[in-house]
Amino acid sequence: MKAIVLRQPGGIESLVLEEVPAPKVGPCDVVIEVEACGVSFHDVLVRQGTVKFGVELPCILGHEISGCVVEVGRDVRSMKIGDRVATVQRYHVCGQCAFCRTGHEQLCDERKFLGDSGMRGGYAEFVAVEEDNVARVPDNVPLAPAAMAASAIGSPYNGIRDVVQLRMGETVLVTGAGGGLGVHAVQIAKLGGALVIAQTTSPSKADLLRRLGADHVVVHKRGEDFSPQVRELTNGKGVDVIVDNVGTVLFEPMRKSLAISGRWLLIGQLTGESVPFNPAQMFIRNQSMVSTMSTTREQLVQVLTLMARGHIEPVVGGCFALEQAGQAHALVEGGSVVGRLLISPKSQIVDKYREPERLSVKRNNP
Repeated sequence: MKAIVLRQPGGIESLVLEEVPAPKVGPCDVVIEVEACGVSFHDVLVRQGTVKFGVELPCILGHEISGCVVEVGRDVRSMKIGDRVATVQRYHVCGQCAFCRTGHEQLCDERKFLGDSGMRGGYAEFVAVEEDNVARVPDNVPLAPAAMAASAIGSPYNGIRDVVQLRMGETVLVTGAGGGLGVHAVQIAKLGGALVIAQTTSPSKADLLRRLGADHVVVHKRGEDFSPQVRELTNGKGVDVIVDNVGTVLFEPMRKSLAISGRWLLIGQLTGESVPFNPAQMFIRNQSMVSTMSTTREQLVQVLTLMARGHIEPVVGGCFALEQAGQAHALVEGGSVVGRLLISPKSQIVDKYREPERLSVKRNNP
């Protein structure tokens, strides 16, 4: 099969299209013919060598995958050939540990991350994933955008609903709101009954963010402190929840935007840099900092259901062929992409989603 293989960290030239052996089905595996794979900033950080934990080279990048089942292992019970499916971010969990037994399998010590751990990833024509990490895509959900369900949509869904436990009427600041995580975090926060403030450095993204549900959009120059704008919009109080898709680059303005007893949700980190920080700045204001780590299979099923009901609109920023993976990475690094880019080994999918969607919001009210 054809696949993009990363053998050594580096620039976009390190993403090489190769012919590699197609995956062999294991007893608990389903082999998926890839329809599409999301291109996330995590992929960029792995390619650059910034992310090292859990990375086994050579590898095939890509952990946001959708496609059709073409082969099933002898022990598979819930899937059959021809099923339309999407994956969580992993291809293996043990199924026996305390985390797996209590519905927190994304924390399993044995977890193997798609796209990081060896030659199982979505930048390929086929991928083998264990049955426990796959969910069916509803008939009325287009298969290619369903690739985003677990990561670009599922990660903020997990963080907003289950980790910070958003309450109706609270105020939420979404940073990096125009990116793959941000555009969906805006929708999820709005769906949860929040007043949503979207932060972006791209004026061209403001109208889209308002259509997605942002009550206010804070547009500022790179490096500029936007916290005075947030404070003004909240009558000086600050926000109850920060959905942080950016990390250290915006640390200080985010800190100054958080209200007393506010919760700071860490989802994205765009650099390998650290930040000096005095914990007293948070505990004297009774603030908390928490994080979310990928998505459970049950959360993936819930996100797909919300997509099927029209409550969440997947925002596709464009689609590239396998051999154009380097171009896709360059665009993601540049920060100009609205929503999530896709990669597909299928020319008809590339043609269909090549141009960014002109989003017409048609979500149904819950």
